[in-house]
Amino acid sequence: MKANRLKVLGSLSALIATGYAIEHRNETRKTKTRNRRIMLAALPLAALSVQPLLRKRIQKKIADAVTTITTDEYNQNIMELWTAIKRADIHNIMEINLRATQGTAITRPIGTPKKFDGYDNIMFIPPQLTDLSKPGNTKIDMEVVIGKKASKPLILPIPLIISGMAYGIALSEKAKRALARGAKTVGTAICSGEGPYLEEERREAGKYILQISNWPWGLRKDEEILAADMLEIQVGQGAQMGAYYVAPEEIKGKARRLMGLSRNEGISRMPAPPGIRSKNDWSTFFSKIRQRAQGIPIGIKMMATEKIEEELAKALEYGVDVIAIDGAQGGALTSNPTIQDDFGIPSLHALVRAVRYLNDQRVRNQVSLIVAGGYFNPGSCLKAIALGADAIYLGTLPLYAMVNKQHKKVLPWEPPTTLVSYVSKYNHKLDIGVSAERVANVLRSMVVEMEQVLRSLGKTSLHDLSPKDLVALDDFSSQLTGIKKAY
Repeated sequence: MKANRLKVLGSLSALIATGYAIEHRNETRKTKTRNRRIMLAALPLAALSVQPLLRKRIQKKIADAVTTITTDEYNQNIMELWTAIKRADIHNIMEINLRATQGTAITRPIGTPKKFDGYDNIMFIPPQLTDLSKPGNTKIDMEVVIGKKASKPLILPIPLIISGMAYGIALSEKAKRALARGAKTVGTAICSGEGPYLEEERREAGKYILQISNWPWGLRKDEEILAADMLEIQVGQGAQMGAYYVAPEEIKGKARRLMGLSRNEGISRMPAPPGIRSKNDWSTFFSKIRQRAQGIPIGIKMMATEKIEEELAKALEYGVDVIAIDGAQGGALTSNPTIQDDFGIPSLHALVRAVRYLNDQRVRNQVSLIVAGGYFNPGSCLKAIALGADAIYLGTLPLYAMVNKQHKKVLPWEPPTTLVSYVSKYNHKLDIGVSAERVANVLRSMVVEMEQVLRSLGKTSLHDLSPKDLVALDDFSSQLTGIKKAY
C-alpha cells in the first residue's frame, strides 16, 4: 500500500514539474533558474516511485551476470579477458592493439611506466637532541653556479631548471611560451630543446639554454647562440635515442617553415649534430662550438648507460663545462615504447657513478652536473643534490603543472597532453597566462619545501647537504650510494 502511494506521488510530482517547465519555457533567466529548482526538488520523489522496480531489475541483471560468469566455459567467458590482463598487463594489450592497427612504430607520450630503483628507500637524518634545526625565518642560500670554469657562468637562484622540450617536434608554441614565462617568473632557466629556434620563446624566457641538436638546423645561427646563456650539445636523452623519420603530414604550419621544409618534404633526425660523420669528428666540432660560444658554458646532454664512465671521459677530453645526464625515467612526447622502457640505466645509478668518476678524475669542482629523469618532488631533488648533483632538470613535472585547472577543456574525451602537443587540434585551448602562472607556482612550491627541509636539517645553504645527511633503509640502496644503513 505504501509503495503504491509513493509511486502515485512521485509520478504526479514528475508530471507537475515537467508541465510547469514547459508552460514557462519562455520566461526570464531568473525564472528559469526557479523552474529548475522546482524540477530538481521533484526528482527524489520520482526516484522513490520507481525504486522497487529498479531494485528488482538490477538484482536480476547482476544475478544473471554472476551466473553467466560462473557457468560459461572459459573459451566463451568474458573473464578470459581478466586472465589476459593479469598475464600480459593492460598496457601491453593496449600497445599490441595499437601496433596491429597502425602497422608501424608507435609513439608513447610522457615516458616509461616502469618503476626503477630510486630514492624511496633513502631518508634524511634530522637533528633533535644532537643539534638544533634552524628558525623558520632563516634565509637559505639556494643559488647555483652552472659552468664554473666558463668565463660567463650561468648563475641561477634555484637548482631547478626546465629541461629541453622541442617546439614543433613535441610542443606547441603556446606551451613553449608558457614554460619560458613561468621559468622567468622564478628566475630560473629553460632549455630550448632540439626543435627549431622559436623567437617567441626566447622573448618570454629569462635565462636561456640553447640546445645544439641532431637535426639539419641543429648547429644554430650565430645570432641565436649570442642570445643564449649556455649551449647544450645533445647526444642523447633518457627516453629518446638515434635517428628517425618524421613524415610531411606530421609537421604543419609555422614549425615546418622554421625547419626550412618544402610543402611535401619530410625530415630525418640524424645520429649526431650536423658535421659529425664519425667519432673522430667530435674534437674539431667542440673546438668550433667553443669559439662560437664566446665564453658562455658548453654542456653536453647524454642518456645514462652502462658505458657512462667511458662517455664521461670523452666529455672531459672535449673540455665541457656542464654534464647533463638523463636516466631511464626520462620522458619524451614522441618516442617509441622500447626506447623508453629498455634503454639506459636509472637516474640514481647514473648519478652515483658520475659523481664517483668525476671525483676520481679530480674535476668534480670544475664540471657542473645536472641530473634528469624521474624527479617529481622536492625530496628526490634534495637527495640527488646531497649525493652530488648541482641542479635538476625538470620536464614532466612542469608539463603536468602547465595544464592544471585546464584539464576540463579536453577531459574525458582526450588526454591532457593534447593541450600542449604541437600536432594536437586542441592546443589552441591552452591559456598561456594561466599555464605560466601554474609553472611558476609549482617551482615556487618545490623551492619553499626544499628550504623548509634544509632548515629542519640545520642547514643554511643548499651546498651544506652531503651523503652524511642520508640513511638507507635497505642493503641495495646502501651499497649503491655508499650511505650508511639504518640497521
